[in-house]
Amino acid sequence: MSRDLPPLNALRAFEAVARLDSVSRAAGELHVTHGAVSRQLRVLEDALGTALFVRQGRGLALTPAGRQLQEATEAAFDPLRTRWAELRRRQDHAPLVLGCPGSVLARWMIPRLERLALEQPGLKLHLSASESTPDAQLTGLDAALLIADGPWPAGWQVHELAPERIGPVISPRHPAFERLRSAAPEALSSMPLLHTASRPQAWSEWARRAGVDGAHLQMGTGFDHLYYLLEAAVAGLGAAIAPEPLVAEDLASGRLAAPWGFVETDARWVLCAPRGRENRNIAPLAEWLREELSL
Repeated sequence: MSRDLPPLNALRAFEAVARLDSVSRAAGELHVTHGAVSRQLRVLEDALGTALFVRQGRGLALTPAGRQLQEATEAAFDPLRTRWAELRRRQDHAPLVLGCPGSVLARWMIPRLERLALEQPGLKLHLSASESTPDAQLTGLDAALLIADGPWPAGWQVHELAPERIGPVISPRHPAFERLRSAAPEALSSMPLLHTASRPQAWSEWARRAGVDGAHLQMGTGFDHLYYLLEAAVAGLGAAIAPEPLVAEDLASGRLAAPWGFVETDARWVLCAPRGRENRNIAPLAEWLREELSL
């Protein structure tokens, strides 16, 4: 046993007994039994080699050594309690900084923020949009909502939410919509396809999984961000490829259609947090996101 510090569990029991002037009350505060507190006091007295309490009537009184140790524990524990309470208050009131791609933020998160606030009223979010993959330290973020596949950095705690599903979407405003809506997927090879620089392999990946010869697909207008790609599709400028949750509301409203359905990829929707300093709100947020993605 190290002689630099007293046995810390025993010291915690001593501090509670000395402050509350009762072994029973200390046991209640520490959520242990009366006997467990008494054993910790004996451990501390054995380590010190002298008594810290003496019987006085039906209670206990501190010995001179006990009074000195109580002064030391008060000097150590009281500032620690104060600082711990401050840190907890900051944690309770500080917003959780959540990073996510701009398209996910605009087309999926923002429409759900009102429901999230109602269902998780204690959660305060600060949303940060970025198209680049976060670094291994998730610098500046408490968590990141991503659509990606592993392997993941060793320093991340990864909550898997749902498999990614992608598929072609087209607007009823497109000049060839009536012909295409009932055509086989191969019909897409006859038209230039809208695509995005943030996911350059999306069309070829969909084609491979849908059993379409990707060599015949023609890339048309490109966009830096998926958000603009989908707005172009809604405007009837062409067929776009998109993750299903990001176009679900457009499909429900009839602004877009998905005649050829969606296919599952190797990517996953994930919520990532720095391992070892995970915010206590992340697990409930992950469960809420998981439920939203299953709707």
